Amino acid sequence: MKTGFLMLAGLAFAALATATTITMVPIYEPLSLHGTDVDEVISDTGEALQATVMARPMALTGAFPETLVDSIGTPHKIPTNNPNYKVQEANLLVLCHIGLAAELSADGLHVRLDVSKLSIPAEVDLTSRQVLKLAIVAVRKTLEEYQKPQTGGLTVLIEVTGVDQGKASLTDLSAKFQLPGGGG
Repeated sequence: MKTGFLMLAGLAFAALATATTITMVPIYEPLSLHGTDVDEVISDTGEALQATVMARPMALTGAFPETLVDSIGTPHKIPTNNPNYKVQEANLLVLCHIGLAAELSADGLHVRLDVSKLSIPAEVDLTSRQVLKLAIVAVRKTLEEYQKPQTGGLTVLIEVTGVDQGKASLTDLSAKFQLPGGGG
């Protein structure tokens, strides 16, 4: 009987040790509108593009806000009720092979956009600069949502990495901004 109790207590402890909090959050993503009948949407960057930044809900667990930023670069096949819409991927970060990672430190949240494997598919009528601008808008909007209930501010440093001679001009998109907390 004592052995059975110890086994049960051990199982309960193991269950608690692996318990995680799952949070439903909006994740903004830079999305290509290729394959749709939408022409020249005025994007968050102020340009007329066949792309936009939109939110989708995700159930996430892990270190916040790092997990939020990492999630911006996840694959996204847009659900449809139209059998003629056959786009397999809409997330511009995935389509264009741009890496995205975040790390929280004492200085703030350091976000890296890795363009070392950057390539724009023929069906995506955008420049590298436009894709990165949309990605930065997605990062900012996602983190603004995260900050609403937070009491303290968040410094965000965005760095474009993996540049070579042909992509060196993209480093000027690196940015630093402060997001205030909205909670009390």
